[in-house]
Amino acid sequence: MNNRLINQVFSKLMLLFLGLVLLNGLMYLQQPSMTFSPYATHEQTPTEWGLVYEDVYLHTEDGVRLHAWYIPHQQVVTPTSSVNESQHEIKQTLLFFHGNAGNISHRGSSIEIFHRLGLNVFIIDYRSFGKSQGSTSEQGIYNDAQAAWRYLTDERNLESKDIIVFGRSLGGVVAAQLAAQVQPSALIIESSFSSARDVANAIFPLLSPLIFLRYDFNTLTNVKQVKSPVLVLHSPNDEVIPFHLGEKIFKAANEPKYFVKMRGGHNNSLFMSQPEYEQALGKFVRTGQKN
Repeated sequence: MNNRLINQVFSKLMLLFLGLVLLNGLMYLQQPSMTFSPYATHEQTPTEWGLVYEDVYLHTEDGVRLHAWYIPHQQVVTPTSSVNESQHEIKQTLLFFHGNAGNISHRGSSIEIFHRLGLNVFIIDYRSFGKSQGSTSEQGIYNDAQAAWRYLTDERNLESKDIIVFGRSLGGVVAAQLAAQVQPSALIIESSFSSARDVANAIFPLLSPLIFLRYDFNTLTNVKQVKSPVLVLHSPNDEVIPFHLGEKIFKAANEPKYFVKMRGGHNNSLFMSQPEYEQALGKFVRTGQKN
């Protein structure tokens, strides 16, 4: 091979290398905005849904102030009712981790379902979402989940057997990571994914091996460590997170585990899957948990 050909090959390899560096640089900068879409304004409160609630502020181990709602199970709201006056016979509480966009005020329909199932609901806004401070990161939202768990166990005096951990979409990643550490009464993962790399492989199959991902989000590894009963829900028509990633989570989970096929797309499956959706959740809440 003569020197001219060697130089041509070297030049092309350098252009390819520089192209990959540029691609990864752009993707690295874009990944936070592609992953997190926080919304600061609360459009509603549980009062508009006919539910009593308490504003809760808590701090993470790394010093971030978070905002949350504690919504006790009560049948009706009356002018004289208050959280302090509520009856606390019901200890069973759902710890709710929402998806990557909006804030807790956009989860009313889901909260109402869990309320109808007889559960207290504790829902937090991750750092930078809603009234929570800080800036988002993978470890940051895991720290947020730990702070929420400590609030329920330390401030509300709940035990692991009293708490169901629920996560939708990105929240499923957070829920699995927390459940692997604390072993709650049960874990519910809805419309979520097995890992960031699996999502990249599904969406960008050719580019994925060439892209450096700044997030891991390894639900698969975490769900294998969960000893609690697991319910996985996913729609075959989910256009955002492929159905087979939900199946992958289910296959990795330990027994006892249950899988529910939903209907509709990523953002409307909750509504499209009724009433079977609520019936499946109710059955799991009543019979699928650890004793």
